[in-house]
Amino acid sequence: MPASSPSERPLPGPLPEPLPVEQAAGTPVLSVQGLHITVNGGRTEAVRDVSFSIRAGEAVGLVGESGSGKTLTCRSVLGALPPGAQVSAGTATLTDRDGAGTDLTGLDRRGWERLRGVRLGAVFQDPASYLNPSLTVGRQLAEPLRVRCGLSRADARRRAVELFTAVGLHRPEQVYHRYPHELSGGMLQRVLIAVAVAGNPELLVADEATTALDTVVQAEVLDLLGRLRSERGLALLLVSHDLAVVAEVCDRIVVLYAGEVVEEGPTEDVLAAPAHPYTEALLRVASIGDWSRRELAVIPGRPPEAGSTPPGCRFADRCAHVRPECGDGVVPLRAAGERRRSRCVRVDDLRLSGTALQEVSA
Repeated sequence: MPASSPSERPLPGPLPEPLPVEQAAGTPVLSVQGLHITVNGGRTEAVRDVSFSIRAGEAVGLVGESGSGKTLTCRSVLGALPPGAQVSAGTATLTDRDGAGTDLTGLDRRGWERLRGVRLGAVFQDPASYLNPSLTVGRQLAEPLRVRCGLSRADARRRAVELFTAVGLHRPEQVYHRYPHELSGGMLQRVLIAVAVAGNPELLVADEATTALDTVVQAEVLDLLGRLRSERGLALLLVSHDLAVVAEVCDRIVVLYAGEVVEEGPTEDVLAAPAHPYTEALLRVASIGDWSRRELAVIPGRPPEAGSTPPGCRFADRCAHVRPECGDGVVPLRAAGERRRSRCVRVDDLRLSGTALQEVSA
């Protein structure tokens, strides 16, 4: 960070004009049902039958290896699928605070323009690539406030400074006039969060939002996301490969493998007693809570190619608990205890190794 740049500071008071939590508690915000996504112009199915939901004030984490489908799922919610990718089946419904639902999979360009920055916010891994290098960060926050919220130029500037203050930027009046290249990565991520929440959205999607940050700044950003949830009843969809981050932030975890949901449940339960061998393998590779280990664990083998449909369980070739029946037909998601599901034929007899949540946060 340049010596002349303002630095981050501990988060001050509450964000301006928060939504009272009691107005939103328990309200379903996002419901994804039977989502299928194809790539290569519809020739290859990359995501198959993904379903989950997020309520107001709740955080849900999507985890899995690269290529598991978590980013495609996330970007389908944002209407930001890459060229050649499209939703081929299923729905993703965003419900507002009055209970009216909008199917995101059927929106046109104008529909997305009405949602983004107002009801739907997003934060990504590399904030610099989402900010215009030729405009000050203050202007890039103030302009949407004028256009979408109808504020005057003076009110938009005042609101922008308030938001910069609330997300923990020191000397926010100076930050307002800075260009992106004059700020550190942590400061840019805070700027992007301020932009994302400026319109008081119901849902915030964070795709690897802390991956490129050092551990101190990462912790500060995670604290900020926690405050947004508690103060505004904000629903959070967090996409990450870092199980420690997901464990710290999320109430529930959705584990994806080869484009399918293989396990879903409350974070503490999933970590303590995984119900699918792939989740157990992820925990072993992450070595959460095991700082003394010297050898790097890996999951043997590799995921199936996108679009391939091996018979039975897609994880069978890499599974340490495989049985012949694992190859018999499509494996459905099954109940695996209270509020839990697993895509494993041995869910009733397997006892898999997990990690206590206290060890994750230690």
